[in-house]
Amino acid sequence: MDGYPLAQKGEAGRALGMATVSSTVGGIFSVIILVFFAPILAKLAYEFGQPEYFALAIFGLTMLASIGEGSPIKNLIAAAFGILISTIGKDFMTSIDRFTYGINELSVGIGFIPVVVGLFAISEMLTQSTLLHQVFKRVALKAVKLPSKEDYKKTWKTILRSSGIGSFIGVLPAEGGTVASLIGYSEAKRFSKNPEEFGKGSIEGIAGAEAANNAATGGAMVPTLALGIPGSATTAVILTGLIIHGVRPGPDLFREQPDFLYGIFGAMLIANILFFIFGFFGAKIFARITLVPNKILWPMIFTVSVCGTYSLSQSILDVWIMLFFGVLGFFMRRFGFSVVPVIIGLILGELVEGTLRQSLVIFDGNWLMFFTRPIVVTFFILSFIALIFPLLKKKK
Repeated sequence: MDGYPLAQKGEAGRALGMATVSSTVGGIFSVIILVFFAPILAKLAYEFGQPEYFALAIFGLTMLASIGEGSPIKNLIAAAFGILISTIGKDFMTSIDRFTYGINELSVGIGFIPVVVGLFAISEMLTQSTLLHQVFKRVALKAVKLPSKEDYKKTWKTILRSSGIGSFIGVLPAEGGTVASLIGYSEAKRFSKNPEEFGKGSIEGIAGAEAANNAATGGAMVPTLALGIPGSATTAVILTGLIIHGVRPGPDLFREQPDFLYGIFGAMLIANILFFIFGFFGAKIFARITLVPNKILWPMIFTVSVCGTYSLSQSILDVWIMLFFGVLGFFMRRFGFSVVPVIIGLILGELVEGTLRQSLVIFDGNWLMFFTRPIVVTFFILSFIALIFPLLKKKK
């Protein structure tokens, strides 16, 4: 949301450099958290049941009121639309098809990638097509310029705050980097002295989202290793690999195989350091893509978008979905709606619906039981604050 506006200003190198530094700090911070606090954090994660995950997902959605270029109400409408999209396909509890209209391919639901490519890439191409008469000048020296000392002074508090947020969110199974980056970005905006710059090229916005996103990767390893519960889709694959090799993740792992564990910690630390070296010093090279003329760049992007979307499941329907959401995203932008909440709603929709229905089964249909759980009440209060804060701020 802020990297691209910076690139439009000719400061792609600055954006990429800050993303690299923030990601590295977040990643190393999460490894430190993993080394020293894994058993403690694992016990905390164990306190989270389906009601707690539902409350956390609601909290993540209410954060959208203050994110994106749209008004708080428009952002929440867009998020609700994203949740609606997530309900397409088979009902996970009854196996009944919903909103498929006889199209068999829709039984598995609408894929995340076609929607993202459509809303971001295709809608941006359509938007750019309305600006063909404008001439953009790109200054090579400015485009490859890396962040300055002032940028680091401005963002160090944001990076540390988001690293803590990301590590905590990553510890919670099934949450992962998306929710972490969302909350990290929202909190960066809340604490910023210049919140009006967010969405228009704020260096703090990049730092907040990227630090939280990478911090969640180390956090996600906590429940994976300490409880044997995958903290994300990636750690689910890692967990499977560990089991295949005869390693049994769980509380006893820290006592029985400490050498193996510290080998993993060391590998994660080295990976973050190498990422910094390649990412930071390669930013000047990567930033030069913004110097490619649009008449060459956009046809290439369209071709890659179509081929990439089709290759996921070899389905032409995915391509049509991508094009549909591209047109939809174009008109959403025209009428002041942010496309970001749609994506977040789609991601969190399954979690919101699934945890709500499972919680109601646990509570025998009595929804008042939600308020008997302290963690749930805490997240509901935070959700209310997140909803009311932007409205009061706007009125003020």
